[in-house]
Amino acid sequence: MQDYVVSLEADHPGFHDPEYRRRRDEIARLAPAIDGEGEAQRVTYSDTERATWATVFERLTGLYPTHACGDFNAVIDDLDYRAGAIPQLPDVSRFLTERTGFRLQPVAGLVSARQFLGKLSQRVFCATQYIRHASQPLYTPEPDIVHELMGHAPMLAIPEFADLSQKIGEGSLRADDRQIEQLATLYWFTIEYGLLRIDDGYRAYGAGLLSSFGELEHALSGAVEVRRLDPELAKDTRYPITTYQPLLWWVDSIGEAFAKMDAFVRSM
Repeated sequence: MQDYVVSLEADHPGFHDPEYRRRRDEIARLAPAIDGEGEAQRVTYSDTERATWATVFERLTGLYPTHACGDFNAVIDDLDYRAGAIPQLPDVSRFLTERTGFRLQPVAGLVSARQFLGKLSQRVFCATQYIRHASQPLYTPEPDIVHELMGHAPMLAIPEFADLSQKIGEGSLRADDRQIEQLATLYWFTIEYGLLRIDDGYRAYGAGLLSSFGELEHALSGAVEVRRLDPELAKDTRYPITTYQPLLWWVDSIGEAFAKMDAFVRSM
């Protein structure tokens, strides 16, 4: 049996596709070690990969005016993404560094929560460069470049969101294993799946929502339980990773999320 650098679960859409797995390995080898300082390398994406990007891009951008927070919509315009080309990590990283001092560090795949959060404390975001399997362009079981560049990158260009990300990362530096789990959960409910309350409802600021057409549509459908963010309650709340989120937490502003997480980190 073929040995692969990148391990995929048996239910992954690309598990039985040797060409996709070869491509995943090829892109993974471009990433430096997690503790290294290497810059992102440019990737020459294939026609199939660009078509997958275009499908997701067009579906997401159709929802953003009514489902994404205002700051996100302003930044996504500044990034000047296009359906016909997958943005390059080095270019987006430079944009973020100029805006908020954040940098994108390429990684081969998932890294541990402690490693990931520790990097955030340095204003470094670990980002993948591969794209999801073409057979399911609107679904991915793991973070891919659509998730990173459509979800996280625009928000990391917003100072309050960048500060919130760094604050959660700072909490990890003196956390024990249990506290790391709690911080990862709070990261999930804010950075990944956070909602902002506005006059006529809610808008998404979390990257997991902003990079998933189905999740974004579901989050604002009225079918989700929505609570005001309370880190003490949220930190031990379980959440699914293979279905739409049944519970989301809202704040009036990203500044409110920062203040609550700052208090939580100080209490650790």
